[in-house]
Amino acid sequence: MSPLLELSEVSVSIGRAALLDGISLTVERGQIVGLVGESGSGKSLTAMAAMGLLPLIGGRVTGGSVQFDGQDMGAMTEGQRRALRGRRIGFVTQNPMTALDPVQRIGAQVDVVSRLHLGLSKEDARARTLDLLTRLRIPEAAAVAEAWPHQLSGGMKQRIVIAMALAGEPDLIIADEPTTALDVTVQAQIIQILGALVRDRGVALMLITHDMGVVAQICDRVAVLYAGRLAEEGPVAPIFAAPAHPYTAALIGCIPQDGMAKGSLRGIPGAVPSALAFPPGCRFHPRCPRASDICRTTAPPLVGLGGGRVACHHPGGMA
Repeated sequence: MSPLLELSEVSVSIGRAALLDGISLTVERGQIVGLVGESGSGKSLTAMAAMGLLPLIGGRVTGGSVQFDGQDMGAMTEGQRRALRGRRIGFVTQNPMTALDPVQRIGAQVDVVSRLHLGLSKEDARARTLDLLTRLRIPEAAAVAEAWPHQLSGGMKQRIVIAMALAGEPDLIIADEPTTALDVTVQAQIIQILGALVRDRGVALMLITHDMGVVAQICDRVAVLYAGRLAEEGPVAPIFAAPAHPYTAALIGCIPQDGMAKGSLRGIPGAVPSALAFPPGCRFHPRCPRASDICRTTAPPLVGLGGGRVACHHPGGMA
């Protein structure tokens, strides 16, 4: 069976800036794949390419292809892509505070998805909305459906956004930093809800995050992006046990641990380079403790290593 979502050597540009370079990854049915990296690594841009939304920001795919359930999204009309979004591909936005229409009641905003994509009547759509809110552990669902967005907490708004993503009965959910604006307790609840959705409904989930702790908790596979390129990809457990790429190791090293000594939490020196000034060779080499002459001149190919892939001239610290 082919993957539900497959990106093959996808490159993306906006204007004269080449922002993604040869991204290849897959998402299987019933699988959670985490996309991680610092801001500017290309995570959200990868999601927009997967949904066919690049024209909204002036972007375009300049190489490779995006396949959804065996269909080439690049060969579709915009109307065909629009029919997929909301119906077969659900999207959970990064900021629930601004994702909802402030002048529409909550129920109406969820109702419209199932009415548009499933053809439900007004009454059936509302019944479906109340069922979704209840399954997302929202107390007094009927009262919440009649509420205005400003009357809800951040965590409650995020659950509403998830309900909107689920209302069309999608096969794939793409969640872009769904817990960023929430406190730690609510973050844990949202992650638990997303994990349960995958287990109970068999949907696929692409989870975009900068939080490696969240990836360790919920994901089956992880794809590490840096400066528009894929640095490492593979099953979560072996990558966390023995990261092959120094950038992956550095991200894992930033995770706070119980019992850490004061001042022992590490950071990553430097910053992700601008898309208009990517360095030659490996784009991580200015920040990398393993960098050698070849790293400064030659981009490393993405090669298989164990059950995953890595783009590094010195994987695992081995020269």
